[in-house]
Amino acid sequence: MGDQEADIERIKESARALKRIRDTFAERANPADGYAVDDLGSQKILDAFDKFSSNWKIRRRQLTEELERLHGITKGAAESYETLDHELAEALRRTDERQPKEAGK
Repeated sequence: MGDQEADIERIKESARALKRIRDTFAERANPADGYAVDDLGSQKILDAFDKFSSNWKIRRRQLTEELERLHGITKGAAESYETLDHELAEALRRTDERQPKEAGK
């Protein structure tokens, strides 16, 4: 049973890590913002940054949504495994409690 407990903790930590990554992604400013032709030396480069900016916003939103979904899956899995583990332990305890009574019949 100890190995399963460690696995549940690892799944929980994965869920927490996915949430941290998702939160960071959602808060991250666009890396292309704030540049002018003088900063980059060329309108072509600035145009490329603007194009990147549009794509970045779309991709960042998609990645953020996917990270949120994965967080929910891993968190749910950890909760399910933990509930199952507790229910199994309780069933085993009840069985152990009945065994001496049944043996004495």
